[in-house]
Amino acid sequence: MEERGSAGLSRRDFLIKVGKVGGGTAVFAAMSSLGLLGMPSKASALFEPPSGGDLSLTKRNGKKVVILGAGLAGMTAAYELMKGGYDCVVLEAQSRPGGRNYTIRRGDSLTEAGGVKQVCRFDEGQYFNPGPARIPQHHITMDYCKELGVALEIFGNVNEAAYYYNENVGGLSGKKIVKRSAKADLRGYTHELLAKAINQDVLDLPLSPMDKEKLVQYLKREGDLDPDLFYKGSSRRGYKDWPGGGMDPGVQDEPYDLQAIIQSGFGNNFSSEYSIDQQMLMFQPVGGMDAIGKAMAAKLGKVIQYSIEVKEIRQTGEGVRIVGKNTKTGEMVEETGDFCVCAIPLSVLKSIPADFSAPMAEAISKISYAATGKIGFQFKRRFWEEDENIFSGMTQTNMDITQIWYPSYGYLSEKGVVVGYYNFGDQAVKLGNMGLLEREHYALAEGAKVHSQYYKEFETSFSIAWHKVPYHLGGWASYTADDRKTYYPKLNEPDGRIYLAGEHMSYLTGWMAGAFESARLVVDQIHHRVMKQ
Repeated sequence: MEERGSAGLSRRDFLIKVGKVGGGTAVFAAMSSLGLLGMPSKASALFEPPSGGDLSLTKRNGKKVVILGAGLAGMTAAYELMKGGYDCVVLEAQSRPGGRNYTIRRGDSLTEAGGVKQVCRFDEGQYFNPGPARIPQHHITMDYCKELGVALEIFGNVNEAAYYYNENVGGLSGKKIVKRSAKADLRGYTHELLAKAINQDVLDLPLSPMDKEKLVQYLKREGDLDPDLFYKGSSRRGYKDWPGGGMDPGVQDEPYDLQAIIQSGFGNNFSSEYSIDQQMLMFQPVGGMDAIGKAMAAKLGKVIQYSIEVKEIRQTGEGVRIVGKNTKTGEMVEETGDFCVCAIPLSVLKSIPADFSAPMAEAISKISYAATGKIGFQFKRRFWEEDENIFSGMTQTNMDITQIWYPSYGYLSEKGVVVGYYNFGDQAVKLGNMGLLEREHYALAEGAKVHSQYYKEFETSFSIAWHKVPYHLGGWASYTADDRKTYYPKLNEPDGRIYLAGEHMSYLTGWMAGAFESARLVVDQIHHRVMKQ
């Protein structure tokens, strides 16, 4: 049904009239204002890089912005501001760009809080993304990959050939169940129940007899039910003996018992595989996620000053003053400017002396960050492909490792790096607080319950506990509903001449798109402020 206004004019009629007057551009603008375009984000729809005539250039001339953090948000802010003629400097505590946009390769090292250091021993050409690892098609990240010339390849997010493996959950406990089988069975049984209920008219539905008949036919097809509306298995779940040439039709597997499949809890994972940001088809940069951060850093060049740890954030009515320390030389440095874009994670920012207002300081201090961790296992043989026909995707489990990711690159080659765990919350804290070898042994032991080849094929590992990584101290901002209502609005306001940016300044926390979006909004705010002066 079309939505109509008070004058009785439908959206369709309105757009036709607009098109007759203003043409396609006017229709595009009207559709955008009505929210009919399905744009990837509000920021990308509204954003325009700073521009204007001579007056605009005069007002921007000499305006300097000091940006704290060369993660994606900080670099994007500098990149977009510089397009408009602003003078920028980016201070980064680490010796590399990208922040959590990070890839681990042979020779890379990481020292966690407490001084525990590890050095990557993967073979050349193998890598592991310990931070973001996939890009949804509708995220603004795709736009920046295009603009920066970052080559992309498909990331296999969902693979029906991978497994569910849960313990202490009834008849299927301790058994690795192929995803396609579990999904086909649960879909079949639930569609059988619903189809029978509709057929017997036991549901209070505002449907005509014809509507009910059509709905039952849909459920029959979708659940692969027999003519009597029973689910008795389906080729969708796979075969005991696969079809072959000649006269070999194959032998279908028998479905699991309804009670066992319900008790398994596998159904709790289904929705995570088709949420709006977790589609089957996703993308990743060729050769590692850090290709995005490196491409952005190449655009900025010497604008980024590395190994500068921010020690103080000061401001007056006239400008900002940032005090930092060169972590390599020990030298104290100072940068002044008209504005500051602070893209430091709130988990770190709350401990830096700063001239924030009391409400802003309180808001910064109240936001929690997610504990999350990953481990990358290099195996000398791609047994998941050779032995089990699993090419990309992930296995999910209720064990502490939570999930196993299979690589979406290097298919049919000799070696590969598998993500041995990607976990959150208490499980991430539990494994993250272990020693490096203890993490490795623990993850190998749990993973071997799914893949018996683990111990024989294992070569080396690299793990990360984000709550223990300096300059981050967490995976992403973790807002409660009350936080969004009480503190988030304040965080989104400029505090004097300081503006906050980062994934934590978005509703896309944990995604690179959140960093990009927040930076563009801040650039827009600063430019409008300058133009009003």
